Amino acid sequence: MMPRLEEVTPRNFEAALGIEIRPDQRHAVEPVVHSLAEAFVHPVGVAWPRLIVDADRPVGFLMAFLDIDWLGDGTVRRSGLWRLNIADEAQGRGYGRFAVDSVAAEIRRRGGTRLYVTWHPGPTGPEGFYGALGFRTTGETSGGQTVGVLDLA
Repeated sequence: MMPRLEEVTPRNFEAALGIEIRPDQRHAVEPVVHSLAEAFVHPVGVAWPRLIVDADRPVGFLMAFLDIDWLGDGTVRRSGLWRLNIADEAQGRGYGRFAVDSVAAEIRRRGGTRLYVTWHPGPTGPEGFYGALGFRTTGETSGGQTVGVLDLA
């Protein structure tokens, strides 16, 4: 069976909150509850939170940002992967790649041609994962994190 994305609803909310990453990754990505709170306080349509499910088992969580005002001055709009939490026991099974591919498909569906992501730099960060998927660094940082981009065209 293929993994799928589910909108986070009252039915699967607790399952989403139960996604736990590896302890050595906790410094690099916010927990799901933080992401859902951020999705709630941003304008409708900016955040795209989804639960990653394989069969009936929740294996991860992603949140995309869609067409945001990147610089806050209306000159640059971007879409990308805001958060990616793959459950500790589900890592290394392709769910991260599935998540990135799913966000890329949604951005393409909306007419976008680039997928942005930020990551915590350092030896326990996901730079190797994103690099293997074709992301390149932009030379920018955002909140101390490295900014990467994947061309979708």
